[in-house]
Amino acid sequence: MDPELIIETRNLSYRFGNQLVIDQVSLNVREGSIYGFLGPNGAGKTTTIKVLLNLLQTGEEKVFLFGKDLHKNRLEILSGIGSLIEQPAIYSHLSGKENLLNRALLLRVPRARIHEMLDLVNLTEHADKKAGKYSLGMKQRLGIALALLHDPKLLILDEPTNGLDPNGIIEIRQLIRKLVEERGKTVFISSHLLSEVEKMVTHIGIINRGKLLFQGTIEELHSLSEKQLEIQTDDLINSKELLCRKGYRAEILSDTILIPYLSEDQCAEINSLLVKNDYKVYSLTVSKQNLENLFLSITKL
Repeated sequence: MDPELIIETRNLSYRFGNQLVIDQVSLNVREGSIYGFLGPNGAGKTTTIKVLLNLLQTGEEKVFLFGKDLHKNRLEILSGIGSLIEQPAIYSHLSGKENLLNRALLLRVPRARIHEMLDLVNLTEHADKKAGKYSLGMKQRLGIALALLHDPKLLILDEPTNGLDPNGIIEIRQLIRKLVEERGKTVFISSHLLSEVEKMVTHIGIINRGKLLFQGTIEELHSLSEKQLEIQTDDLINSKELLCRKGYRAEILSDTILIPYLSEDQCAEINSLLVKNDYKVYSLTVSKQNLENLFLSITKL
């Protein structure tokens, strides 16, 4: 067993009746990482998280956290996890500070942690305000503070930016980075939008219909993005037909000819070919497939 793995599942499957919701999923989440667990709505993300938190039970030797079998070490493992699933469990009639105090008394956590958490999530100025009057972003930050109160090693967040405005998303993103970089936490975060999490995660797992379709670093996901040569000329249709006759896999999208990129020499050859045939080349650039489109193409598999 790899000692650096904070979360490990081994061919994990789960059924609701006859419906297979998780299908042979093997997660590998390393210590100190921000792992983005991505997939469309209904892909199996929340079910997987509930299994990791033992809210749904599976057999032995399927789920390991901190290197230990969840089935055999449930209480010890769960004491090292903080979580925010769907909506934060907040008492609206209590202030932010009172919500944290209530949780601190239940967990027997020193009261000094309350002020530390309020400061961490930038709610000190709003500590005495009723939580029911908080904005959605403030409620999410309070929920994260509640999850961190007992100083867990692992933080599991299910769609924490869902419904937030751009400022709220940025605040959550900055907070998560801070937790990893300054507090040494490991964060496992689910989302159905790649664009929301790609700016903060170090690793990504993509799930759809219960199957894990991709797992690796954000750089490895980028490497799957096919490079394309984008060409603009004064006569797109005839330029494209010339390139096709010469064996290039060319197509027109909007006002651009697209060709799979192979090398710099290929770029020079295409440019020379077009110019020799009296076509004006306005631009010739290399680009990568948009990650959002790549995510969509993976989840359609």
